[in-house]
Amino acid sequence: MPRWLWVFAIGFLCWSAVPETHAFNIALDTKSIPGLSPKAPLVAHTLRITGPFGQGDGDKLRAMLAGLKAKTTRTAGQPLATAELSSSGGDLLEGLKVGYLFREFEVATLVRKGDVCLSACAMAFLGGTASRLPPMPVPSRTIEIGGQVGFHNFTLDATAVQSETKGDATAGIARGFGLGRAGASALIRYAADLGIDVGFIAQLLVRPPDTWIYIDTNEMFLTVGACPSGPEPPLGRLEQQAVNVCNHASRGGSSFAESSQARPMSPRDAKRYLLEQVQRHIESVNVKGPLVGQLAGVLASKDDRLIDSVYSDLRAAGISLPEPVGRSFIVSGYTFGELQADCHVNLSGSEPDKFGFVLIITGVGLSRPLALPPPMCPGLFRYDGQQVLNPKR
Repeated sequence: MPRWLWVFAIGFLCWSAVPETHAFNIALDTKSIPGLSPKAPLVAHTLRITGPFGQGDGDKLRAMLAGLKAKTTRTAGQPLATAELSSSGGDLLEGLKVGYLFREFEVATLVRKGDVCLSACAMAFLGGTASRLPPMPVPSRTIEIGGQVGFHNFTLDATAVQSETKGDATAGIARGFGLGRAGASALIRYAADLGIDVGFIAQLLVRPPDTWIYIDTNEMFLTVGACPSGPEPPLGRLEQQAVNVCNHASRGGSSFAESSQARPMSPRDAKRYLLEQVQRHIESVNVKGPLVGQLAGVLASKDDRLIDSVYSDLRAAGISLPEPVGRSFIVSGYTFGELQADCHVNLSGSEPDKFGFVLIITGVGLSRPLALPPPMCPGLFRYDGQQVLNPKR
């Protein structure tokens, strides 16, 4: 756990989403899975964590995870274990400590169908991590359709504050204000450390504690970096999917596009169009050299094989050109301040997780998207943000 979290731990222990202070229960299930070599089977650990989060739970979990790590042969990029969470909440400090442990030990988190994970449990859920290998951690947070993950603003234990300040009203107000400010800072820091949009935490902090935000819509799954598991709604027409991808990738610019703004393109026209944008970008930054003349010559030709070859070479060289995986669309009408932009997207009709996209700034050329799809479930970009994927029970 980060050292700064210990600094205000004494005050933070007063905060709890539910009155219970009992420790949660941990049940460990370990299975051996045949590996590439009969002498080296793969081991899968599942931790079933149930009950309210209480003081000392983080220390108990750390000891268990350290033991698993010491005796487990790891596969690069795979989590040490999966933690199934089922809890109505508890001590918020312990929730953050557990979340940090999930990140530190590379533990994926999962909420099963029929289970609930609320308040402090929901904060711990955000720590789910598949790998911390460079260049950046890969989250692994999964909600089975029918499982519920709910967040709310924390509450302050007024009785504990009054006891600490011996009934002095002025001291109690000052102490409560200090604890509230420290708690808000801790939650924002926690979100930033885990790669969660801090705006989501800010939204929680201005809401009454008895109002809840559940992970139900596609937008909410994307906000907390979680993946649904189970039967999902149909994706709909490819034109609408293209618009959804571009709306997510551009964060809407000044407004979100509609399906009428999606124009299909043939594979040949799409590659030529994108190479023209590369050429425009090169010219806008005044690059000189043989590449400029070569690209101009290729575009002037009518040789599709040459176009294909140059397109592949530029992709291999790191130019942000989408992989041609299926149908191509141009989605128009995005604005960023004074800049106008379109979005080009390629979609596979049979593999929801397979697509590519790039933004095109008018008069400038290619630009990287403002948002990328979640690595564990990129297909979420194909849904509209308000599409309900996990209806509340």
